[in-house]
Amino acid sequence: MTITTDVNTAFADEKTRQLDAARSREAAFQARIDRGEIRLVGGNQYEVLTGWDRGERFTVGRNAQGQIDEIIAAHGLDSRADGTIALYASSPAWHGLGQIIPGGTDDIDEVLRLGGLDFDVTTVPAVYQWGGELREHPDQFHTVREDTGAPLGIVGRRYQAIQNRTGFEFLQELVGRYDVIWESAGVIKGGRRVFIAIRLPETVAIDADGINDMVVPYVAVMNDHSGQGTFQCVVTPWRPVCANTERFAVRDAVSRWAVRHTAGATSQIKEARRTLGLSLAYFETFAAEETALARADIAIADVHKVIADLWPLDDDATDAKKTNFAARLGAIDAEFRTEAERVGRTAYAAERAITGYLDHVAPRRPGKTMTEEIARATAALEGADDDLKTKAHKRLMLLTRT
Repeated sequence: MTITTDVNTAFADEKTRQLDAARSREAAFQARIDRGEIRLVGGNQYEVLTGWDRGERFTVGRNAQGQIDEIIAAHGLDSRADGTIALYASSPAWHGLGQIIPGGTDDIDEVLRLGGLDFDVTTVPAVYQWGGELREHPDQFHTVREDTGAPLGIVGRRYQAIQNRTGFEFLQELVGRYDVIWESAGVIKGGRRVFIAIRLPETVAIDADGINDMVVPYVAVMNDHSGQGTFQCVVTPWRPVCANTERFAVRDAVSRWAVRHTAGATSQIKEARRTLGLSLAYFETFAAEETALARADIAIADVHKVIADLWPLDDDATDAKKTNFAARLGAIDAEFRTEAERVGRTAYAAERAITGYLDHVAPRRPGKTMTEEIARATAALEGADDDLKTKAHKRLMLLTRT
């Protein structure tokens, strides 16, 4: 039987499908704007306002008809050998990039492969040219990726590489024993830094009888191959209700563990789980203090006093410093108003405003190989603002005792 196709009808049908798809994409995009998930920041640039990627910016490309034909994410992550993004995740980010396994996996080898972390690092002698010949420096070496030969950093004689699998597999026991999964893993700065995270089984409720803000704690681990940082682990909560990631600021709690890249480092990593204080009592202490903050009403004047304590302004400050102080104050005020609408004008809202400002608004100067978004994520993981967050927490806790 001969089937005759009307090319004009086929063409019209195809164009109709394309137009319907374009309208659907435009409608979905506009719906996200209407829901407050993204906003236009100028030109064809948009900013993410919710979720793990809060603060990230992306560019929207449009065709001659003004329809969206490309969304370019400023994710800052590296690419794998096959051109895909070096990121594994148990759920998709807003930009849809990376290797996604819905619900996650408990296979560390698969996580390392999908996240682009399945490479080893070696050290080679540092050489220099003198009098027309190459000479080796006796006390300096280069760290190099064994899969690509790419240089990662300059290190001393005592440096000992902590391989990615060796560094991360100490968490495998937690994955195997408890109902947890590998949450995410990825590569930044060409392999100089790699990270991995697991979600812990405990779920913490802040003010269960009131705002009932749910916190899911996780362990994040970062390995540094550049010689400029340590191998470190942090316990940090993810608050999915408003998607603000922050570190525990519980008084006297141990939330960070680190070891330098020297002989014996691998055996020390085995002790990390104990040192991290991964206990239910730890999370209960956190919940109790945050609940106390959630039940302490606060005036905007009190918020401003805390800000003045954290960022004191001298009477003879320059005009530039006064301008920066006013901008910071305005930004935190805006964050506080947003949080207060959700949880009330409380010390808890004030703490969320301060941590939100530090994590997502405070200026960051990214390195040459990092976007501002990745610089923010790295600063949060490395605890660049831990002292300020802890000071704010302690200052606000005083209001719960008055």
